[in-house]
Amino acid sequence: MGLDDKIKNASENAGGKTKAAAGDATDNDRLKAEGEADQTKANMKQAGEKVKDAFKRD
Repeated sequence: MGLDDKIKNASENAGGKTKAAAGDATDNDRLKAEGEADQTKANMKQAGEKVKDAFKRD
């Protein structure tokens, strides 16, 4: 996984955490759900990149 991808995914994950926390603090269920979805999407991207890296090494 390239450094750029790692940074983008970490940033998306952090943004999702912030969004989820803001939604939780303001009792905004939609915002909280969006934040959790952003985190899940970032985690899935990271997993996909790790799989690609594993195949590149072999």
